[in-house]
Amino acid sequence: MKVTNAEIVISAVRPSQYPEGALPEFALAGRSNVGKSSFINKMLNRKSLARTSSKPGKTQTLNFYLINEILHFVDVPGYGYAKVSKKEREAWGKMIETYITTREQLKAVLLIVDLRHPPTADDKMMYDFLKHYEIPVIVIATKADKIPKSKWQKHLKITRETLDFDPEDAIVLFSSESGEGKDKAWSILQAYMNK
Repeated sequence: MKVTNAEIVISAVRPSQYPEGALPEFALAGRSNVGKSSFINKMLNRKSLARTSSKPGKTQTLNFYLINEILHFVDVPGYGYAKVSKKEREAWGKMIETYITTREQLKAVLLIVDLRHPPTADDKMMYDFLKHYEIPVIVIATKADKIPKSKWQKHLKITRETLDFDPEDAIVLFSSESGEGKDKAWSILQAYMNK
């Protein structure tokens, strides 16, 4: 898909703030600092629409990005090692759970993992949570450019095995540096939009 228009339309913390209308939505979940913002920027051909930060826990709201007036990306707070209080983490968890389990416009969740390492316990928990609620999952294995091409399949196999991956879900090898996987990711998203 050629992205001609992309903008952040709202940062929401509760359902009353979600955008109205029936546009399809794709949530982006992943642990803090896994590269969600870089993924968004690469997919949207933007340098810095989604703010990247070396400081974990930068995203603290549900950020809705309107793309080409036809769909939304929804960036959710990263899980894992963000240095925030337990109370704050619980509030994020509730906010994310409410969105994922009640939002009819949600077509699939893009679970962003780091290809260089096996998925974490938090990644596995998120994947299991999504499967429990029967939410379609697209696993985006980022940072492919940091691994020799000859080892990609080995790392993908570890990712699949660690997550106990459902063959019905999609997995995309991705690099926000080289653009590897960008076209494949868009074609999967477009297939979900038409469902």
